[in-house]
Amino acid sequence: MKHILKIMGLLVAISAIWIGLIETSVIPRSFTWLLPVYLIVSLGCYGLLMVGVGLMLFPTCPQEAVLLQKDIREAREFLKDKGVDVGSD
Repeated sequence: MKHILKIMGLLVAISAIWIGLIETSVIPRSFTWLLPVYLIVSLGCYGLLMVGVGLMLFPTCPQEAVLLQKDIREAREFLKDKGVDVGSD
């Protein structure tokens, strides 16, 4: 519930700034109407940037890789004992 209130507060603040810019004519009206589009495009670019940075800095966990391989071996042995063909190693 708190997260929704934060989002709603942010939207109200952005809307207030946008309406204020329209009413005061600080920025020409033709540019002011495009501000929501610019905001959406900017947020999209920011999101893509964060995903890219997250992928570039994705941590490697060698200990977890060893544990995962161990779990896979145990699962294959268990399935072989049950008579399931699990393919080759």
